[in-house]
Amino acid sequence: MRSRTDGSPRRIVVLRAGNPENPPLDTAISHAILEEVAAGRRSETFRLYIPGRVVAFGRQDTVAEGYPEAVRACRLEGYEAVERLAGGRAAVFNRGTLAFSWAIPASDPVGTIGVRFAEIDRIVVGALSSLGFDARVGEVEGEYCPGRYSVNLSGRWKVMGVGQRLRRGVAHVGGVVAVRGREAINQVLTPVYRALSVDWDPDATGSLRAALPNTTMSEVADALLAELALVGEISEEQLGEETLRRAHDLLPQHLPAQDPGRS
Repeated sequence: MRSRTDGSPRRIVVLRAGNPENPPLDTAISHAILEEVAAGRRSETFRLYIPGRVVAFGRQDTVAEGYPEAVRACRLEGYEAVERLAGGRAAVFNRGTLAFSWAIPASDPVGTIGVRFAEIDRIVVGALSSLGFDARVGEVEGEYCPGRYSVNLSGRWKVMGVGQRLRRGVAHVGGVVAVRGREAINQVLTPVYRALSVDWDPDATGSLRAALPNTTMSEVADALLAELALVGEISEEQLGEETLRRAHDLLPQHLPAQDPGRS
């Protein structure tokens, strides 16, 4: 277990509840937690949950000419649209995935970007390796929402994507692990990326069950938390009402500003 720079033990609060009935709210909750950690009202917090059906769009997507059509496309597939905290291109969250959101106090958030990416990659690769997967760090050619800190299986299929959002005193590390349903991910991304004019290769999309069919959501979650426990002392808590109220206030910031309407 690691310690802080002042020698005190690193303590990480774990929150497990998601909001499948209102999927965009999960992004707003992460935003509210980020504010609380930045203000010193909350300690380091790691959320791990099963999300509802949502396509998370990055800044590059929201300024694209085809963004309104991409929002329509995801809704036609039964997904909500959300503008996420971290960067990158559109990514899919659904009941076949595990979402994570990590708010970390940081005196130099810009200078320690690489440290946090390396830490989350060690956690994910360690967890998946413990379950028998050939997990590796690195971008797969043609992957959706490409990034050098993605985690793949056997150098062929992307199964985890991650990004960061920085502000004074805190960093947000957020991403998603595809446990099952690579076909479902591709089904919604195909029209979304077409609208955004993004080139990609659906064959690069992976899921854990595509490699090991008996993999369960709970064992992946348990493996991730076991690796997190090597980083710091973890304790599970419930989301407070004050945080939830603030999340509802922040929610409009994460919904499409020019809503093309619902089908």
